[in-house]
Amino acid sequence: MNVAPAIVVLGQNSVTLARKIISVLPGATLYGLESRTSEVDVSFTNFGETLRELFVQGRPLIGICAAGILIRTLAPVISDKRQEPPVLAVAEDGSAVVPLLGGLGGVNDLARRIAEALDVKAAITTTGDLRLGTTLLSPPPGYHLANPDDAKKFISDLLAGAQVKLEGIAPWLSDSKLPIDPKGDLTIQVTESLVTPRANCLVYHPATIAIAISDMIDDAVVLVQQLLTDAKLERASVAGIFAPITAAANPAIHTVASALKVPTRFFTPNQLESLLSQGYSPVQAAAIAATGTSPLSLSSPHIAIAIAPQPIDPNTIGQPRGRLAIIGTGPGGLLWMSPEVKEILKSATDLVGYKTYLDLVGSLADGKQRHESDNREEEARARMALDLAASGRYVAVVSSGDPGIYAMATAVFEVCDRYAKPEWDSIDIHVAPGISAMQAAAAAIGAPLGHDFCAISLSDILKPWSAIAQRITAAAEADFVIAFYNPVSKERTWQLAEARNILLRHRTPDTPVVLARNLGRPGQTVKAIALEQLTPASADMRTIILVGSTKTRTIKRSDGNIWVYTPRRYTESSVTTS
Repeated sequence: MNVAPAIVVLGQNSVTLARKIISVLPGATLYGLESRTSEVDVSFTNFGETLRELFVQGRPLIGICAAGILIRTLAPVISDKRQEPPVLAVAEDGSAVVPLLGGLGGVNDLARRIAEALDVKAAITTTGDLRLGTTLLSPPPGYHLANPDDAKKFISDLLAGAQVKLEGIAPWLSDSKLPIDPKGDLTIQVTESLVTPRANCLVYHPATIAIAISDMIDDAVVLVQQLLTDAKLERASVAGIFAPITAAANPAIHTVASALKVPTRFFTPNQLESLLSQGYSPVQAAAIAATGTSPLSLSSPHIAIAIAPQPIDPNTIGQPRGRLAIIGTGPGGLLWMSPEVKEILKSATDLVGYKTYLDLVGSLADGKQRHESDNREEEARARMALDLAASGRYVAVVSSGDPGIYAMATAVFEVCDRYAKPEWDSIDIHVAPGISAMQAAAAAIGAPLGHDFCAISLSDILKPWSAIAQRITAAAEADFVIAFYNPVSKERTWQLAEARNILLRHRTPDTPVVLARNLGRPGQTVKAIALEQLTPASADMRTIILVGSTKTRTIKRSDGNIWVYTPRRYTESSVTTS
């Protein structure tokens, strides 16, 4: 099961149980009925459409509901048992775990994992599984069944009393209740070699092959496939692509891994030092480190293939390529957080950020390593995040609003540029945008950013006030709407008053000013005042200020509130169509 499951609940009473299940299924997504649940990852309004869509996508489904409703809902899309994902039902009180569909997809193993977490026994009803003590149709991780179409008759013959001989080594088979006999009429073959399945024989390919790549290679996928064919090796037995950490950014490595649908793992110089000192090349050293055996003799100097004596678990070897995502959560509430950011938060291993911002992600922080720091320690925070990612972690640096607007994206790239540590070159860095505070403030009161605008931070910690004053003057002369960030702090109060004084040289006293505080959070306030009323007492560090242009207008509403907007055309007749 390589796809993270979807856990579907219909009521709030099931959310706690769902979270308990998620604790043993990292990456699982919690879907909840919109009108009856809260604190879920995805809300839905139509149970049937949502369930069938997930099923067709191949997502394993865990319904915390009656088994019957799952079966009736999915009946129209059930067609091919070889393609269907695992589907199981869990009783609302956690007393029963019932696998329903997906025998070839590992539903029984999934049911056992969930049942163990809930301290109950899975309701396994598969005869072969119960009597033989193993699931031949769904081998454990590290093994691939080459000919599943032959399994039905094979298992029937076993249940009818046939004996089976085992060719190759597989503890999960030799330790089972299979009637193993060297003279058996049936055969189970365990091999990483290319073979043609014969009658009365099941073939399992163990994940024992390691492919190492160290340099840039043209047509890497074609070359690797040709080397496997020449060596008479089965691609299904490839466990992973391995390389020195210095090659982690090599696109050939990731292209081959994607084509073979296997993970990548990397070794640090310290892990390869002993092998390199013995005269092995970096690619040979990576192959040996992955398998403990010498590479096969191959014609490519940039690719090495080695075979381990038992299946390779890439999760226990080397480290993955480090990932660093710099994300924006939006101004506050989860409703303003993008789906991309939610997926990153679910997948990340570590969260780095100011405590207030980490608290904003709510349950999406559950199970993550939190690294909190003071809001003013941006450089130290960026360096820590990069170092964590360089060790193979998936790190999310959490900013509010948009991470590229007066936030941590710039801090991370500035640190990369200033210090340029070699180990940071291996990191996959990604910026995930968020709704900015100025966008949220504008939306809350109308459309004050409807024409040209700019953003200026009033904090003079990182730039001199002379530069800030020059920019305010230039923006005012150019008649921009201005979004002021960081307007007032405990130590900084006079800057906002001085900004107002500069603006009043170019704006009328009644120019609309929007004050938006605690956007998306408890205690949110959004109001409009006149420019002449703007004082340091009007704002704090949780306030975003939007100062209108000479064309910005207000509309008084019947309920006493005000809309603020800036026309798209600088004419007296501003109502136009796009």
